[in-house]
Amino acid sequence: MKVLVAEDDKHTREGLCEILEAEGYQTLSAENGDQALAAFRKEQPDFVCLDVMMPKRDGFDVCREIRKDHPAVPVIFISAKSEEVDKVVGLELGADDFITKPFGVKEVVARIRAVTRRCMAAKPQRDLPDAFAIADLEVSPAELRARRGKQTIDLSLRDVKLLDLFAQNPGVVLDRNTIFDACWGMDYFPSSRTLDQHISQLRKRIERDPKDPQIIRTVHGVGYRYE
Repeated sequence: MKVLVAEDDKHTREGLCEILEAEGYQTLSAENGDQALAAFRKEQPDFVCLDVMMPKRDGFDVCREIRKDHPAVPVIFISAKSEEVDKVVGLELGADDFITKPFGVKEVVARIRAVTRRCMAAKPQRDLPDAFAIADLEVSPAELRARRGKQTIDLSLRDVKLLDLFAQNPGVVLDRNTIFDACWGMDYFPSSRTLDQHISQLRKRIERDPKDPQIIRTVHGVGYRYE
């Protein structure tokens, strides 16, 4: 899933891209309104994060232009402008959400996942099934959630890709390069630490006992396996 981040502040822009990439999205970035529109028209992202106050064209103007031909593409405004009138203008333009700076990572992740659920419900991802089972979990990609009985587990887009990959390869030892290519992308420079940390965090949510994982098992020196 591709996301355009339009933000004139370099640190905020890079921070948002880092958050999104950690969640499993492919990011595009722009530092002004003209670049944002050019990137949108060329790359056709699945949704857009727009700063309000940008050079050349502000976020409101960019949203108006996007909405002319793409009324269904989700848009999130991220801005230091916290006045109620700005939020009203953004929402009247068809924005799906309005996040005020400064913001926390957990808040941004929660709001982005909410927009992703709406996006995936309207436009299912061709590389993911509607639903699948792995061990005692029922995974619903469009909801970014898994269920174990009455328990609901929130997942990131990358979590879903990982679980789908393991579910399709029961009993197969998947080496690190295979996992990175399938769940991070061919152009990602692999890091064993990145993968191990992600698997560790995923286990905390899906395993009954993360210290004794039964779903995703480590195969030392090679990679991981789903029994």
